[in-house]
Amino acid sequence: MKSLHRSDLFAWSAFDEARNVDFNGTFWARDEGNVMFDPMPMGDHDLAHAHELGGVSWIVLTNADHVREAAELAIVFGAQIAAPSGDRERPDLHGVPVSIWLDDDELFEGAQVLRMHGSKTPGELAFQLGDTVICGDLVRGQRAGSLNLLPDPKLSDKAAALASVAKLAALEPTAVVVGDGQSVFRDGAARLREIR
Repeated sequence: MKSLHRSDLFAWSAFDEARNVDFNGTFWARDEGNVMFDPMPMGDHDLAHAHELGGVSWIVLTNADHVREAAELAIVFGAQIAAPSGDRERPDLHGVPVSIWLDDDELFEGAQVLRMHGSKTPGELAFQLGDTVICGDLVRGQRAGSLNLLPDPKLSDKAAALASVAKLAALEPTAVVVGDGQSVFRDGAARLREIR
């Protein structure tokens, strides 16, 4: 896995040719038990690295469209899965062994849970880890050094989506780690405020 801007955060990716972006998984190393967000399939090198860091206690999904490799990796690591309460009825989550359903303004394993509105699934979440925000689909990085919104045709409510982005910006994050595209590691709040 690649080291990110903090010594406790790592990422691995798979390139999506149709969209010309990386799809990213994020790994949060913690003494209390490591957490993965929206995990992509892992090759042998990344699996070995995750085991070296102590395995995985929790796999967290930001939205129902990011099930990705969650169920398979939960078996590999003996991890539990957490998913958005608002996406509970989404077909992609049927059959996924979810242990806990998360909602807005909860604290989960030291991360603040933030409900996003106006995205393509009703329950999408973001997570605040101190100076860093981890996003799912609503905020993405199509171009290095900047952030953008999910394309308009995929939004359920653009005004609500922009209000959710403003909510993230108000947290004044230094870094914004995205599920799709390229993350930003400086001036995250300013990059969020540029989204229109």
